[in-house]
Amino acid sequence: MDTQQLDAFVAVAETASFSVAAERLHLTQPAVSKRVALLEQQLDCRLFDRIARHTTLTEAGAALLPRARAILQSVADTRQAIVDLSGEITGQLRIAVSHHIGLHRIPDLLWRYSTTYPEVKLDVGFMDSEVAYQEVRQGNFDIAVVTLASEPQERVKSCTIWEDPLLLVTGNDHPLTAHSVLTAADLCQYPAILPGLSTYTGRIIKQFFDRQGSELNISMATNYLETIKIMVSVGFGWSMLPATMLDDSLTAIECPGLVLSRQLGYIHHHDRTLSNAAQHFIELLKNELK
Repeated sequence: MDTQQLDAFVAVAETASFSVAAERLHLTQPAVSKRVALLEQQLDCRLFDRIARHTTLTEAGAALLPRARAILQSVADTRQAIVDLSGEITGQLRIAVSHHIGLHRIPDLLWRYSTTYPEVKLDVGFMDSEVAYQEVRQGNFDIAVVTLASEPQERVKSCTIWEDPLLLVTGNDHPLTAHSVLTAADLCQYPAILPGLSTYTGRIIKQFFDRQGSELNISMATNYLETIKIMVSVGFGWSMLPATMLDDSLTAIECPGLVLSRQLGYIHHHDRTLSNAAQHFIELLKNELK
């Protein structure tokens, strides 16, 4: 059993495809198949069921997957630890970034980091914050910069960098703009376009209205805040959006008592030894607090 075989196994397991795994590893499909076959031969068991065009883990494969990930992560951490002894800021830094932060908070910071530490290879993945938490738990990313969960998450350390207030917004011609005083019940008479309830932001909003005993009239839900902004601006409904997204296409209105905010920051695995590259990225993030 060697790391190349484990790499091939994990790639096939995560993509459910030998061909896609081959593209990910920059290998031919026969090469990936051979590495998996050698691993199966050494372990004397099948790791995948290949039925028609579907590739699924066997019971043995499912048992091996977390162990294979842990072995590969340990090898990568050991390699990086040796490099870090020199004090150099080099190697690969894998960062997961939420879509909103990728658009509104972090582009300049990433540019400054890559300019300051050109020997670091940045591998940035954009995804929902909730997905990023899972990716960090699995060891697929060193750091994630995301909307933070409201409750502590197992095996994850977090640090708030930005307070992100949410504003009640409508299109400029929406009927709600004519109200002098609004209540949660008033809002629920009109369609709302909100982040999905699978997101931390969507849950924050719904929890407020649940406490008020008001049932939201949700006409549309999506995890992409930019899409919500466009739908609201053309009059499809009201929403709660980060203050950083407010422009002349939207009108911010007030509802007494409706004061919501979320925390944006970074997370990493509780047991992960951060490389020099990761530590310097965190230092740059913390400078945003000053």
